[in-house]
Amino acid sequence: MDHENGHVWEWGPTGTRSFLLPEGPMTETSNAKTDNGARAAALATLDEPRLSHETGVAARVAHVAEKVLADLNLRLVRVKISAQDGCTLQIMIERPDGFVTVDECELASQALSPVLDVEDLIKQAYRLEISSPGIDRPLVRVSDILRAIGHEARVELANPLNGRKRFRGMLKGLEGEAVRLVRADARPDEESEPLLPLKDIAEARLVLTEALIREALRAAKAAANAAGADEDEAGEQAPEPEAPEAPRRGPGRFAKAAQKPKRLMPAGVHAAFKKSPERKPGKKST
Repeated sequence: MDHENGHVWEWGPTGTRSFLLPEGPMTETSNAKTDNGARAAALATLDEPRLSHETGVAARVAHVAEKVLADLNLRLVRVKISAQDGCTLQIMIERPDGFVTVDECELASQALSPVLDVEDLIKQAYRLEISSPGIDRPLVRVSDILRAIGHEARVELANPLNGRKRFRGMLKGLEGEAVRLVRADARPDEESEPLLPLKDIAEARLVLTEALIREALRAAKAAANAAGADEDEAGEQAPEPEAPEAPRRGPGRFAKAAQKPKRLMPAGVHAAFKKSPERKPGKKST
């Protein structure tokens, strides 16, 4: 399929309510947060497996996308195909550290689009959307859960636990191959802190709260400061002789993007790079 070479930027999230996270026992200690962050960093590699996977056409797209993204030092969060704007293919991506830049989203779109055209997995015109996970992100890996400890999440299990599949509450911590969830809506006859097996998690995502927004903004600011410090340190070093430029993947116009200050979007902002489908029907490119 051919796509129109236009793009639309969407900033959000929109239409989402926020909630105040209760104080006291719901607040994670700084020592525990540091420990969970260190464990997450150790686990967060390009090949860290996801807890759940797509089915059908989305699964085939995910299989192709994972290989392309790995070459860009990016990893797949999820693939979703919807009927929005006729047909929209959303591929959510991130770096292993949970961040992603606008330039990386655009570069991933340029790398994925021709590969998906060749594979021809979707038999109709579609809009390709490359996006960051956003603040209320899906939790698809163990490292995601570790980073989210102390925050509220919704979890859906593939297999019922005590007759229930859907849970909402504060992520308390990992215990072996399961995550402890503190429920605020548990009835007297229900367990208030169920232990949810990781292998049974079908879908999990953070709930947008004031506490989550504050932490996301702090993380984005810290990451931006660290990136600026690295650039300053590199600028103070003596220039080295220029080496022959290695072959790059994708259009050369993206080569200069790495030299510009990059906006980090793990969590503070949800951004999407979209390529619109062709305006007029035409023959499929060969």
